[in-house]
Amino acid sequence: MTAQPRPREPDWGGLAYVGLAVAFFSTSPVLTRLAAPHSPFEITFGRMAVSAVCVLLLARLRGVPLGFRTDEIGRFAFYGLVTAAHFLFYIWSLQLTTIAHALALVYTAPIFVTVFAGVVLGERIDRRRYFGIPLVLLGVAVLSRFETRLDIRMAAGDGLAMCSAIAFGLYSIAGRHERDRQPLLRYAGGVYAAAAIWLLPLALLTATGWHGLAPALAIVGLGVLPAGVGHTLYNASLRRVHPTFVNLIATQEVTGGVLLGALLLGEVPGTAALAGVALMLLGIAIVLVPWESRRAALAAGGDLT
Repeated sequence: MTAQPRPREPDWGGLAYVGLAVAFFSTSPVLTRLAAPHSPFEITFGRMAVSAVCVLLLARLRGVPLGFRTDEIGRFAFYGLVTAAHFLFYIWSLQLTTIAHALALVYTAPIFVTVFAGVVLGERIDRRRYFGIPLVLLGVAVLSRFETRLDIRMAAGDGLAMCSAIAFGLYSIAGRHERDRQPLLRYAGGVYAAAAIWLLPLALLTATGWHGLAPALAIVGLGVLPAGVGHTLYNASLRRVHPTFVNLIATQEVTGGVLLGALLLGEVPGTAALAGVALMLLGIAIVLVPWESRRAALAAGGDLT
């Protein structure tokens, strides 16, 4: 009798990468606020340039080959453009709308990631697991406590955050697509460098001068912590876990951002925040835990990851 394939368990190592990445992502809103005297283009360029230097230097120290072939330039240019768009729209949105709105809207990204993963990569998840996605997104909305007041400035910021979410979806699929083609540090460093190159002309055109050491250090912090470390761990996770799962866990940047806001800015979360966290954790559990019966999974030859 032919042995039936065992259902694959979630790659907990890959999930640990994105869980750790969330801790670094959570520093982004506070650091972006501290860097705010600079233009969004300056901040985003600085963030990408610093992260590229850090990751490429680490790659060199580890002996990872960094020479990019001519046939790779077009792909990396596109990946860099998508990456630049994601970070720029996110940082720009933070100057026009609230942190809560920006984070909540950026993390509608799991919808786009799931669609793009199915269309571009042919990677789909069990239909029953889709029930967890609306819960995560509902939790993001509840946690963020959407304001009833909405003016033109806030609407523009919200629109930029949505554009960032779409770009984040494409960025996630790109990382998944390149997992078997590129060493992690070579890929991440190349993408960050390409993003910085796209952003350099805009940063020069909108340069606002020197605003002191604190904003400069905040930009360096953005490049090292949420980008250099956080997004490299995020890309590492994409190589081992379905991008929808990775992106869903990354939504916990909202939770981390709220907690850091309470600790550093005195913005103490209330009942809505706690309810939002609970909803998101429940949604993530539904998506990640292999709750289908073993018999059903075996009968279908299922892939639980």
